[in-house]
Amino acid sequence: MNRLAIYPGTFDPFTNGHLDIALRSVRLFDSLVIAVTTNAKKTPLFSVPERKELIKKSLPEDVNISVESFDGLLVDYAEKRGSIIVIRGLRAVSDFEYELQMALLNRRLKPSIETIFKMPSEEYSFLTSSAVKEIALLGGCVDGLVPAAVKSALIEKFKEKN
Repeated sequence: MNRLAIYPGTFDPFTNGHLDIALRSVRLFDSLVIAVTTNAKKTPLFSVPERKELIKKSLPEDVNISVESFDGLLVDYAEKRGSIIVIRGLRAVSDFEYELQMALLNRRLKPSIETIFKMPSEEYSFLTSSAVKEIALLGGCVDGLVPAAVKSALIEKFKEKN
């Protein structure tokens, strides 16, 4: 049986913290899907196709990770993909309340879906996509915060905006 896990998020942009969680998660399962979605509460810097491409460029070639996008309910997407496992990252206690609420709602909608919380490696515990965007917007250095492909895309995107 193929144990497939889903790692959903907006990933705008994909950070080294996201990469860390993805690479550590795929070691626990046969395969992992990084599932890119939208969030009505956020205004994205990159389109969904751009985000998918940046994630693909950020992944090592020898890992069993695919990148897809979805709309609608996460639990419906997971069920359609044949997965009962959702991976969510927790950086701090402040993330826990929101993530717990979402996990409980998802369980209510589809009791067969399990949410697994993973903490990033200590070096990424402070890292957020919002902070990366602000640093890049203000001309700061994002080395070590994002993969090289994302760094290049951020530089280009903010050149276009200015």
